[in-house]
Amino acid sequence: MSDFPEENNEHRSLTPKEDRAKTHALIAYALMVGGLFTGGLLWIIGGIWAIVKREDAVGTLFEDHYTNIITTFWWGLGWSVIGLILLFIFIGYFILIGIMVWSIYRLVKGLARISSNKSFDS
Repeated sequence: MSDFPEENNEHRSLTPKEDRAKTHALIAYALMVGGLFTGGLLWIIGGIWAIVKREDAVGTLFEDHYTNIITTFWWGLGWSVIGLILLFIFIGYFILIGIMVWSIYRLVKGLARISSNKSFDS
């Protein structure tokens, strides 16, 4: 019997499929974080990376990280476009600041969870 609770995956070894899924999710997270500070191009690349690699993570511990990345990508992109359109009336600034804070929260939470070999929602 293990000394660790079953839901504690931080100390168990990953299967090769889980290891690849984790690596690709980390790449997507890193690209999206970089995109927050470089005008968005890396954000788009990170979102597309997650969409392309999502199928490889099906059935792994990290599958819901891809859902988080892709959801954050699409909502962030959509609200950013709306915010940019509404910049001419002051509310656009609030929308852009709000979506930036929300995106940073979801990306940091995802990075913290994945670095401990935990699913996003557990």
